[in-house]
Amino acid sequence: MKKNYKMTICYDGSRYYGWEHQPDRDTIQGKLEGVLSRLCNEFIDVTGAGRTDAGVHARAMTANAVMDTPLSPEEIRDYMNRYLPDDIAVKEVKEASERFHARYKAVGKLYCYTCFDGPVKPVFQRKYVTVLDFHPDLEKMRRAAAYLEGKHDYKSFCGNPRMKKSTVRVVDKIEIVRRGGFIYFNYHGTGFLQNMVRILTGTLLEVGKGKIDPERIPEILEGRNRQLAGPTAPPGGLCLMKVDY
Repeated sequence: MKKNYKMTICYDGSRYYGWEHQPDRDTIQGKLEGVLSRLCNEFIDVTGAGRTDAGVHARAMTANAVMDTPLSPEEIRDYMNRYLPDDIAVKEVKEASERFHARYKAVGKLYCYTCFDGPVKPVFQRKYVTVLDFHPDLEKMRRAAAYLEGKHDYKSFCGNPRMKKSTVRVVDKIEIVRRGGFIYFNYHGTGFLQNMVRILTGTLLEVGKGKIDPERIPEILEGRNRQLAGPTAPPGGLCLMKVDY
């Protein structure tokens, strides 16, 4: 009998072309579907809570798949971890209601972008941080971040110029925290556009560098033009931390 299973997955996205299945390219969804299809002897479609970009990491991506297998949730988890590559792990598998959908049922996501501006390069974290060659002004960035919170049209912060759907989103919290040489940008919202967190970070770093005035942020939002915002920050510093249901 087919059942719906909810999975929590973590991965190092460094060598992958993002979450979404692509022919002839290594993707997270592709790897998961390959292992589960082998387990069930038929193609298994895995639905993720979102589509992380190439090179982006996740500590707790949520996904679901409908399968017919005699294995218990723990046995499914163990099977997947046995055959998945070392940079993808399934933390938990649970039976879910047949109506559960990892993407449509998600009500919030937390992303963390990590930068480093300390004196000695972080050798062991190098794949998960963006190293800065300047010391950003955190107070200015926090002032700018306050304008970015709330319900806005984030078209200026969308990496897809042909986006046909609404670009209105709710970002309820942006927190910028320093711990030693590390600077963490935490973003919590109902959902994010393509490249949005990386463009927000790139823009805030331009503010921290003194290139963009914090008080210009409302004008950038109202302009609804990608050219007005800052650059797209590199993918390696970004990690999906949590999905809310």
